[in-house]
Amino acid sequence: MVVPQKVMEQVYEEAKTPFKHGIVLRAEGDGLVDCPSVFRHARQWYMMYAGLDADKTGYQTYLATSPDLLTWRKLGVILPFRRDGWDAWQADGGVALQTCTWGGSYELGTHGGKFWASYIGGAKQGYEPDPLSIGLAWTLDPTAPREWTRLSENPVLAPQQADARPFEARTLYKSNIIRDESRATGYEFVMFYNGKAAGKDWTERIGMAVSDDMVHWQRYGDGPVIDNGRGISGDPQMVQMKDVWVMFYFGAFWRRPDSPSSPGPRDDTKAFDTFACSYDLVHWTTWDGPHLIAPSEPWDATFAHKPWVVKHDGVVYHFYCAVGDQGRQIALATSVDLR
Repeated sequence: MVVPQKVMEQVYEEAKTPFKHGIVLRAEGDGLVDCPSVFRHARQWYMMYAGLDADKTGYQTYLATSPDLLTWRKLGVILPFRRDGWDAWQADGGVALQTCTWGGSYELGTHGGKFWASYIGGAKQGYEPDPLSIGLAWTLDPTAPREWTRLSENPVLAPQQADARPFEARTLYKSNIIRDESRATGYEFVMFYNGKAAGKDWTERIGMAVSDDMVHWQRYGDGPVIDNGRGISGDPQMVQMKDVWVMFYFGAFWRRPDSPSSPGPRDDTKAFDTFACSYDLVHWTTWDGPHLIAPSEPWDATFAHKPWVVKHDGVVYHFYCAVGDQGRQIALATSVDLR
């Protein structure tokens, strides 16, 4: 079920954001911020994001709020260090069960009367040390800056599990969980996440898992659904444009030889945001045209990656992690110039 090139081009034109506004959320001191995911609740915008302190102890998850998607105010930590267990020193979370309709409400759905998030957790200190696994957490109020409750069944997916496929046998990374009312896979809940293979192979690919209860998960398919051959493909975000599912994700250290990409010489050391499309959530057509976001400014000269894209009042807002002369921060690009 290949998505036609004409449809892929229409998605690109709909989602492109050529106007960069710079950094909208900064870390404290010499810390880092990363992995934005944006949602709406009670007519206010919120951002869940990861933060790494100046000592580089590990990721915790934080919450910020905004009235207009441009100006952000930090609220506090919602997934702090546990200091023991499988996720003692890593908890990098993102929203789950968000309304996926492009240009829709972007509110969070519930299951069992609870709001949900998935997160990558680990027992070691540092910047994303292997192995990392995926856990779930819930709250009754996603706008409150207080700790979410983690499932006792965590981790729900781990690289050492017997059904882990070769592409994810070393560590698991960022996930996005959606509710699929059509049950295209036969299950109500679908998770997309990137994993890293064992050994010296640093390639990351995106795979699927499915569930009927948000607690017990099983891997879907024999291998990844997004595989660009080398480098990294990761941090998927799902939206639905009419009958087409769109997965925004980032790429790094690969570029197709026939890709027009961004102006300038080819540079495979950079990270960028791109997308893929599907009609059934299982078979994906990857975009081989210009990147949605690529390094171009001092603040994102190294990496411009890890997308979260929303369309509101006719404007597309593309939040991403920018790495450049100001460290690792969260930046914004838009479809029209709002400056």
